[in-house]
Amino acid sequence: MSRNGKETKSNYRVRVYQIPGKPEIVDPASELMAGVPDKVGTCVSKGGYPEGTLSWHLDGKTLIPDGKGVSVKEETKRHPETGLFTLRSELMVTPARGGAPHPTFSCSFSPGLPRRRALHTAPIQLRVWGEHRTGEGPNLEPVPLEEVLLVVEPEGGAVAPGGTVTLTCEAPAQPPPQIHWIKDGMPLPLPTSSVLLLPEVGPEDQGTYSCVATHPSHGPQESHAVSVSIIETGEEGPTAGSVEGPELGTLALALGILGGLGTAALLIGVIMWQRRQRRGEERKVPENQEEEEEERTELNQPEGPEAAESSAGGP
Repeated sequence: MSRNGKETKSNYRVRVYQIPGKPEIVDPASELMAGVPDKVGTCVSKGGYPEGTLSWHLDGKTLIPDGKGVSVKEETKRHPETGLFTLRSELMVTPARGGAPHPTFSCSFSPGLPRRRALHTAPIQLRVWGEHRTGEGPNLEPVPLEEVLLVVEPEGGAVAPGGTVTLTCEAPAQPPPQIHWIKDGMPLPLPTSSVLLLPEVGPEDQGTYSCVATHPSHGPQESHAVSVSIIETGEEGPTAGSVEGPELGTLALALGILGGLGTAALLIGVIMWQRRQRRGEERKVPENQEEEEEERTELNQPEGPEAAESSAGGP
């Protein structure tokens, strides 16, 4: 009802968004054969609106389907009553001969909404068997475990709040060792995997991480430790009167120049003062000599008339 008593109508359109839970990989493979196409697993995301997209990752890097070594079969369904979407993505790969013996796969869901971060599955690590025809069927050539390396991305392990940190445990050996993770000296209850993904890093994720590779012929071997920390970034920017970055360097340069000029001026002033002192002393010497000569002249002058008359009128 308007102020004039007339009835008015307004139409509004309301859109409701639903963020699904974390996606998961179902029916994962346990091993792959080099040079042979095989299914890695199916990534599933349920209960989201709008539908969003699913992506596969190999060792932390996005996989691009090429129809040859990497292919993806996708399926999208919408619930007739709730209108929410269910996405399925099946990954097929053909491992290259001589490639990584234990690749790590993961999947992520990107919602079709602005300012929303991707949701990641737990990674899975598979064993790739090579073909060595020493008999019937493929055999795995043993490779001893020599060193366990831990690589952190981004380098240094420092990330802004909400960022992503990827830890990769490199332990090349055949058969592939079992990888377990340790944080602040305590083992993490996670499935064996050579990649530890920390999405949306928060204060609880800060700490010191290491990985332990267990090989049948060597036993457990721990990597060096790396630190994960959060870079504190102020949202309000620099406070009033503060100087940061290039401005601080410019100010320091200006102060250095002014300081140098001040020192030079002080030295010049001292030199000028010393010269004036010397000139003053040189001027005083002739004046003192003139006064002494005047005194000597007065002493050598003849006596006055009264003294002459007294001397003339003597006996």
